[in-house]
Amino acid sequence: MEESPKTNPAKAGKSQEQKAENAPKSGERPDQGEAPVTDNYRPDPQGERDQENIPAPDVAGAKYKNPILAQPPEALTGLKLEEQAKVAAGVTAVIKSMEFSWSEGGVGRGTKALLGLNQKDGFDCSSCAWPDPDHHRSVAEFCENGAKATASDADDKAAGPEFFAKHSLAELSRMTDRDQNNAGRLTHPMVKRPGGTHYEPIEWPEAFQIVADELNALDSPNEAVFYTSGKVPNEPAFLFQLFAKQFGTNNLPDCSNMCHESSGAALSTTLGLGKGSVTLNDIHEAEVIMIIGQNPGTNHPRMLSALQEAKRNGAKIISVNPLIEAGLNHFKNPQDFMNPLLVLGTLLGNGTTITDVFLQVRVDGDMALLRGIMKHLLAAEELNPGKVVDHDFIAEYCTGYDAVVENIQNTSWEDIEELSGCTREQLLEAANLLAHKKKIIACWAMGLTQQRQGVQTIQELVNLLLMKGAVGKPGAGTCPVRGHSNVQGDRTMGVWEQPTKQFQDSLAEEFNFTPPYKHGYDTVESIKAMYKGKTKVFVSLGGNLLAAGPDTEVIAEGMRKQKLTVFVGTKLNRGHLTTGETSLLLPCFTHVDIDMQKSGHQMTSCENSMGVVSQNKGILVPLAGQMMSEVAILSGIAIATLGERTNIADWVAMTENYDVIRDHISRVIPGFDNFNEKLRRPGGFYLPNGPRDRKFTTENGKANFTKTELEKYTLEPDQLVLMTIRSHDQFNTTIYDYNDRYRGVYGERRVLFMNKQDMADRGLESKQLIDITSHYEGNMRTVEKFLAIPYDIPRGNVSAYFPEANPLVPVASVAKVSNTPTSKYVVVTVVASEAVRKTQKAKPEAVEA
Repeated sequence: MEESPKTNPAKAGKSQEQKAENAPKSGERPDQGEAPVTDNYRPDPQGERDQENIPAPDVAGAKYKNPILAQPPEALTGLKLEEQAKVAAGVTAVIKSMEFSWSEGGVGRGTKALLGLNQKDGFDCSSCAWPDPDHHRSVAEFCENGAKATASDADDKAAGPEFFAKHSLAELSRMTDRDQNNAGRLTHPMVKRPGGTHYEPIEWPEAFQIVADELNALDSPNEAVFYTSGKVPNEPAFLFQLFAKQFGTNNLPDCSNMCHESSGAALSTTLGLGKGSVTLNDIHEAEVIMIIGQNPGTNHPRMLSALQEAKRNGAKIISVNPLIEAGLNHFKNPQDFMNPLLVLGTLLGNGTTITDVFLQVRVDGDMALLRGIMKHLLAAEELNPGKVVDHDFIAEYCTGYDAVVENIQNTSWEDIEELSGCTREQLLEAANLLAHKKKIIACWAMGLTQQRQGVQTIQELVNLLLMKGAVGKPGAGTCPVRGHSNVQGDRTMGVWEQPTKQFQDSLAEEFNFTPPYKHGYDTVESIKAMYKGKTKVFVSLGGNLLAAGPDTEVIAEGMRKQKLTVFVGTKLNRGHLTTGETSLLLPCFTHVDIDMQKSGHQMTSCENSMGVVSQNKGILVPLAGQMMSEVAILSGIAIATLGERTNIADWVAMTENYDVIRDHISRVIPGFDNFNEKLRRPGGFYLPNGPRDRKFTTENGKANFTKTELEKYTLEPDQLVLMTIRSHDQFNTTIYDYNDRYRGVYGERRVLFMNKQDMADRGLESKQLIDITSHYEGNMRTVEKFLAIPYDIPRGNVSAYFPEANPLVPVASVAKVSNTPTSKYVVVTVVASEAVRKTQKAKPEAVEA
């Protein structure tokens, strides 16, 4: 058994080891241990899910029925439109980062936070999960969005008991999401008691006992739901799933169910591991990079630095997106302003050109696009035998190739062009970049995963990589780009409604209990169960399910049916206000806060998009109040709830020293052996990754080509297809401001991006008030008071920000296999708003007023 601080105090807190020179060197394949067993993803769990349809809620009328608004308020905040930006980052990004940081935490506190961000002896960014360099890191190892997230975490304003005494839940719900977030840090545990209108202070012991009493009163443990956010570090995530399973349920929905679940489902069955296979160094070495269904300039800005280095090394980049995003166009690296050789060119020029070939695909048309590219590659292979397709790789490592080739050849160019929105000639340009290259990386995000056929589209993308032998070697492979800082790590820690038998057996042996083996509710199934009254307690560790999930009013109704809702969080959000009969709001530390426990200053860990686990150690003194760490809160709940059914002394020990948690993890989860030692290496360590070394842990031990079905869907003449997106001043559901400067939108979020011809066909003018109605299986949902704006988007497609557009997404509309909500395929109609129709036409000036 590995020694730990519990048995050998000398093992604790070896901070001096953080300066050891044992990080992986740039360009080397890291030592990552043996590949684990397959993820054992269920190939088609649809039959086990609730197939009963939920009737469409009265989305437009909900504001009149409930005093506490579940949707953001409809009041417009002053739309101004400018030209789309053609360059991402640059001086403006630096200025905006500093402005926001200093406005939230003050100059001293804000600057100190930024200087510790993503450093080897500092704390992990709570924003995106893009990896940090293995070796050298700059003084400013962050992007604009990371600076905003850190500044928000470092906020020196408090939303304490006085704030909640002043504002009822109904009043708070009428604040914008931005103003809720900017109200300040939560500092005291609060309770809304039955019949109450306000959150009121409560002491921690009573709060823990309320949770325990409600949980222990349930007829079945499966009447409780335990939801997590990807912002939660490994150690509390491990305790969260441990507590839920010791309590007796696998109802562990998480935000991954709504984002990269489709990636996990596709990669597990094709390559054996539901994670990407590349490292950051591979990006630098790639010859061709495909960026498909992803907007790095807004969602993962630090990725642009890696793309810039790849371009300087000669890489070509193919971008596939319905929108022409600034980050896919040009990039000015703020780091270049500190280089005297680059500063002048950076200031005067347009920066680095990112995209070589841009394919403006229709929403949901990516599978057809990929099919077309491969059709071209097969034609090139016929003319140049053995020069385009890697037959040696396929013969040694793969199965299913012939069936996929036949499937591609049987697909007509007419279908490919119609469904993708791209011409045969455009796809040939992309295929020509790929044809004679071997080091190819495919990067994607929710633009693929949230389609109806998200899993199958990613499988098609894997088919392309396998055809080229572009998996399992330097400069090549899969790169699903995750969102929140530890969304990948939470799944590794066991936060999954579909736990494998191996994982549960390891938990049972380590903690001496019998865990549940029956699969639990994912996010969509949890929403349905809550709505139908099948659950009574909802516990959320971070996150904002109300704003992140589909069918906002269905979620809200489900929350109101709970006996108890528990929200562990750092700042107020809309999800804290639509509550059960009793509700607890429990304040916790952020990544930037110093976490002092009995054994001293604690650190946690996160796993980034490329499987690197590194430390997170806060550097700021928490605000005055009664905040606790996530670990301490979970331990308090577990001890109060489980009592003698668990090892109370162990929960206490884990709270007093997080090294004890990591000792448990090291014996339960493959790849985490000597966890405490490896975490103290500068830069952390790589987890085992079979596909990275061509060790495919699928059931047949091979990399599997997948024969997919290219489905056609018919729309009515007036119908459009909506996809939801983020704005630039937003990370996930957290709204920092009302601007989206790369797209030229300022002062407003209730906008619908429309093709100019689609607007003209409907008699709509720029900035005109509109209502949007979604259509699904005969049900309609309508949101009111949006503004139509012309934009460069394919005809038949429209786009809007979430969470404002989430009420339009039916909870029953999900991707096959993964059960992910189809936020990238919502059938809608658009009409002038009722107020406009009554006056025949409203002038844009009147709308702005």
